[in-house]
Formats: sequence, structure tokens, C-alpha cells
Amino acid sequence: MEPLAFTVSPDFSGQRLDRFLVSVLEGHSRSQIQKLIGDGHVTIERREARANLAMRDGERVMVVLPDLAPARAAAEALPLDILYQDEDVAVLNKPAGMVVHPGAGHPSGTLVNALLHHVRDLSGIGGEMRPGIVHRLDRGTSGVMVVAKNDAAHQELSRQFQDREVEKEYIALVWGVVQAGRRIDAAIGRDPVNRQKMSARARHAREAVTRITRAHHFRGVTLCQVAIHTGRTHQIRVHLNAIGHPIVGDSVYGGVRRRVAGDIRAVLRLDRPFLHAARLMFHHPRDRRRMEFMTPLPSDLQDVIDELPAWSDND
Repeated sequence: MEPLAFTVSPDFSGQRLDRFLVSVLEGHSRSQIQKLIGDGHVTIERREARANLAMRDGERVMVVLPDLAPARAAAEALPLDILYQDEDVAVLNKPAGMVVHPGAGHPSGTLVNALLHHVRDLSGIGGEMRPGIVHRLDRGTSGVMVVAKNDAAHQELSRQFQDREVEKEYIALVWGVVQAGRRIDAAIGRDPVNRQKMSARARHAREAVTRITRAHHFRGVTLCQVAIHTGRTHQIRVHLNAIGHPIVGDSVYGGVRRRVAGDIRAVLRLDRPFLHAARLMFHHPRDRRRMEFMTPLPSDLQDVIDELPAWSDND
């Protein structure tokens, strides 16, 4: 298999090799990265690759992903909304509440378990518990995802995500009035106090850019169309909270309120963040044709919108 090449940016200068690779290799855990390094699948010019090696600006890191055994997560006959499928990719509409891959606390009932039942020959690059997974959505986020069905498709789609060729748009309901055209350019990293959260004030952070492309105003809340140029963990949730407009229903990033005006009490029915991956555009990994998929708001979110009082519309 052809090696993958990564260049260390100034943001990662001084950081550990394993942490750098976790950030650029989608679908790989830190323990998987450390095993790759220990097994000799990672090389750096003129230096020995070690997990704790401090990176240098401009340094080139080469990774050869070995052939992996078939995925061992169990297939489960769970419902799965498949929007499109061919020999290389499957495009799905992930429901809210479903974790993408098995992990601590979620050994079953995940998107991967459903995929193994509905889709044959998933790419093994993601590892035994993450077959075919090129990118992820948070458990509470619904919407469109693409999955790789072979290793060549996985590598090409991963490259497109890394090179920011993939277009991703979300719909979010946020507290307060936010205007279309707002750009949020704030690096994101692991919260130093709560390691389960991300923060726009972390010491070791990576570039992240979010744009509000459209805004429809209700009384007290704004329905936003959001485009992201980077794909950091919890990016939209962190960025909107950082500018004082957390996503309605987001209990982790300040979006849950116990007291709300009577005419918007419909938001209290939400048991997850009001965030939906509405559009995904990529190029087919085999022939490069443009692939675009859109999914409407699921009923739990649309029902809330239908009950909100109109205020103004700044499309």
C-alpha cells in the first residue's frame, strides 16, 4: 500500500508524534497510532519515529497503513437509512442518539454494528472497531455521512477531508440573534479541565473555521445554516458557544436553559442538541464525479421549528 505523507504545520511544532498523527489520520485512536509507530509503520526523515518524539515545523511524516484483519465488531440488524450505495461508498442518514463506532460504554448498537449488517466488504483501514469510517458525527447529531467500502476509497476520501475538499453544511438552532455572514476563526483543543470537552481557549489547539451562511430569526433564537472549513471535534458546538450563541439543547456547551419564554417552550422537548448535518459534497473516490447529498430536518427538530413564533427573516 502506498504510504501517506503528512507535513507538520507550525501549530503542531513541539507536539508529540502520536498526538500529531491522531489529528491527521481520521478514524484512528491514539493507541492504534502508537501501535503503528511501535510496529515500524511510521517513518521520519533522519530521525527515529517514537510516540513521544517532539515534532518540528515542516517535517515530513510517512505512514504505511498495514492490511488489517476483517472487522470484528458484531453485525446487528439495526435500521439504517442508506441514501446511496455503490461498490466504493455508502452514504447514510445517521439518526440522533446513535454512536458512530463501538467504544467504552458503547459496545453495541452503533452505526458500525448496523453497517456490518447492511453493507458488505467495508474498508478495514479504520481498524477492527471502525470499519469504513472516514468521518464522524457526534452521538446527538443527525444527518448525512459517507462510508468507505474498500481501502482505496477510504484513503481517497480521507485525503479529501484532510485537504478540505469536502463541503459540509449543518443546520443549528442557537440562542439569541446571530447574523448571516458571521465567521468564527478560533483554534480548538482539548479542554484542560474537562478532558471530555473541547475548548476555544485550549493551550494546544488546532485551526478551526466556522461560517454562518444563512440566518432565520425567531423570537429569542436563530435557525442557522452553518458551513465548516475544518472538521474538529465538537467544532460547531464549541464555536457557537464561544461567541455567546450556544446550540439549543446542548447540555455540554451551555445550550440548556430551565426557564424560557412561554411562546418558545417547544425547545424544552429537545433531548439533544439542535444540530443536523444537512448537506455533504465530495468527489467520488473512483472517477471524481461530484456527489452531493442533502437530508431534511428530522421530525424531532422540525416539530420544534413549527411551533416557534416568527420574528424576522434575514435570509
